[in-house]
Amino acid sequence: MNRDLKQLQAQLGIRFKDPSLLRQAFTHSSYVNENRISGNKDNERLEFLGDAVLELTVSEYLYDLHPGRSEGELTKLRASIVCEPSLVIFAEELEFGRFVLLGKGEELTGGRTRPALLADVFESFIGALYLDQGLEAVKAFLQKILFPKISTDGKPQIVDYKTRLQEHTQQHGLGTLEYRIVEERGPAHEKEFVSEVWMEDGLLGRGSGRSKKEAEQQAAERALAKLQVKAK
Repeated sequence: MNRDLKQLQAQLGIRFKDPSLLRQAFTHSSYVNENRISGNKDNERLEFLGDAVLELTVSEYLYDLHPGRSEGELTKLRASIVCEPSLVIFAEELEFGRFVLLGKGEELTGGRTRPALLADVFESFIGALYLDQGLEAVKAFLQKILFPKISTDGKPQIVDYKTRLQEHTQQHGLGTLEYRIVEERGPAHEKEFVSEVWMEDGLLGRGSGRSKKEAEQQAAERALAKLQVKAK
């Protein structure tokens, strides 16, 4: 298992019993083909399984959440969650694209940020987690990552504090924002990043997280809260 995938496990708070399953979940077919790896070592079979596991777990969640809704309504809600645009949102939030093993051609053509690839990786991760630790572990992961971000209309609701901070500063003509990673601490497989957001010459907010994106989001959240208090 490479250091990146150890870091991913630390970020997620999940330790795989069989690390080869996690590696397979993040192995694209282009990498397998380019490196002439025999057997079904890419993530496509895990994607197939993960899709079914997601359908089941999301269905159960919606069934319990909306006791008064009909089969048709629940089906529409599930379809709005278990679909490419929604899964891409969750994969991007977790920075799954950073960890995918890609062939050089796929890498050069922007595969790491391609929506279809990110959605597939999210599903393959769910499939790997199910095989490694069972359905309850999948439910626990989704309860932390996915379910809290589902609104009553079934759409993912992720607060993007960087965007909200940008909108606030533009609306009030406050100046230009700059994000800086000022510290990296901990071992390679358990990195913690510290980010600061500055405006002109002033520090607005500081945050930390298991990824640079998470640290920047926390810094932006704190900066926004600070500016909103000043605006009152």
